[in-house]
Amino acid sequence: MRLGRRAALATPAALLAAPARAQDFPERTVRLIVPFTPAGQTDIMARLVAQRLQTDWGKPVVVENRPGGNALIGAETVAKAPPDGHTLLACTVTHAINASLFPQAPYDFLRDLRALTLLGSLPLVVVVRREAPWADLAALAAAARGGQRLNGGSSGTGSAPHLGLELFRRAAGAGANLVHVPYRGGAPSVTDLVAGNLDLIVSNLPECITQVQAGTLRALAVTEPERHRLLPAVPTSAEAGLPALRMTSWTAILAPAGLPEPLAARIAAATRQALADPLLRDKAAELGFALIGAGPEESRRFVAAEVQRYAQIIAEAGIRAD
Repeated sequence: MRLGRRAALATPAALLAAPARAQDFPERTVRLIVPFTPAGQTDIMARLVAQRLQTDWGKPVVVENRPGGNALIGAETVAKAPPDGHTLLACTVTHAINASLFPQAPYDFLRDLRALTLLGSLPLVVVVRREAPWADLAALAAAARGGQRLNGGSSGTGSAPHLGLELFRRAAGAGANLVHVPYRGGAPSVTDLVAGNLDLIVSNLPECITQVQAGTLRALAVTEPERHRLLPAVPTSAEAGLPALRMTSWTAILAPAGLPEPLAARIAAATRQALADPLLRDKAAELGFALIGAGPEESRRFVAAEVQRYAQIIAEAGIRAD
């Protein structure tokens, strides 16, 4: 990744000092910015990792919630922070989508931020109300393709559930009649689905798992290649006949793009070590997370590919931010 003119003009003395700074890192409190409200899936994952990093580093690692602006505010905070490793971002698939949805954002996602490691992932789940007439995902797709109007809810225009609906519409086939109904958050859309005001949601797992397990909602498929341990009886979208309906809700740690390589490597290694902690792994598994722990280069390639994938979908579907 190119670090820009400032990094290119660094003196040899500064470059030689970088490994020493990496060895001494952190020198003070590390801020892990979560661009969402507390208690959501990104916040939970960030706090699990922050707690372990704080123990390992012997310095405070503070999770700071900076919601707003469709997660742009928190990301801008990190993109414009000093590249010294003391300000990090808990990034999600939302940011990969935002890169195309908000071309006038006050930062460039791929230029101004760099991926350090992928933390974990959760699937999205295609859910309908308990009384819905569709026994499986194929029947739901056939209904849409056959001209029946289906109202699909999401947590907002351009959100991961919205892109999940668009992927379902494409996978269902030509002529699928699906109307997007945006809400301000996932919980209201789930409530309206239970009430019968919607036909389906491609929901984030934490937002629907309670209702699915209680039998209030019926899960037709998960959108990852493997079945989920919390919903073992629910097929994958590929098993259900729609392999193109593939989507992962992931969380990663990012830093300002100018972060020196030795510091990037140190933070990434410490984070991956934290993810290997048995207590953290057990807690994450209880909450439904699949831990990843990919290194910086693999994480960079993954995030860049996600940006490209959703840019194409957004352009072809003509999706615009509210």
